[in-house]
Amino acid sequence: MARNSPTRTPDARLDAPKGLRTRVLPARRTSRDRFGRGTEAIARGMGTPWFLVILTLFVLLWIGFNSYGPSNLRFDSAAIGFTALTLILSLQASYAAPLILLAQNRQDDRDRVQIEQDRQRAERNLADTEYLAREVVALRLAMQDMASKDFIRSELRALLEELTAADDEPPIGREPSGGASTSATGRATRAPRAEAKRTEAKLTGSA
Repeated sequence: MARNSPTRTPDARLDAPKGLRTRVLPARRTSRDRFGRGTEAIARGMGTPWFLVILTLFVLLWIGFNSYGPSNLRFDSAAIGFTALTLILSLQASYAAPLILLAQNRQDDRDRVQIEQDRQRAERNLADTEYLAREVVALRLAMQDMASKDFIRSELRALLEELTAADDEPPIGREPSGGASTSATGRATRAPRAEAKRTEAKLTGSA
């Protein structure tokens, strides 16, 4: 059995609690944003060349018909200065000014929001830049504390020299007991020296 989903009107506000939005007889509310879009459309249309052309044709047709048309069909007389036409143009001008002001206010609100968003974006970019600058400085300091290849190479050479000197010097205080002990001592001293030579060769090749 399908559940009937509640229908929501386009003007229903989601930021108000549900208890405050529920009414026995829902009142019809006109959307302020819809009215603002309408005023912007009217103001945008009044600022086009087509509006001037249509208004000019309307005035010319009005004056021509009431000046040269049949006398029994004329509804505005030139003798009284086209009072009806003057009234219509005055009404149009009186309504046009507030509509233009409303459209300008909405544009100012959009510009204010855009400026605020640009400011927040600039602050985030500045914070990211400062963070990256601190990370780069910390990385440089860490690189300075790291051992370089020349330092490691010099240490390996010193260790190789110490192993070579220890291999060349005979043991003090006792004679070699046999060939097995001599070979074992030679292998024990040659292994670190070979390892040191290989490490030094790798560092030299990578440099």
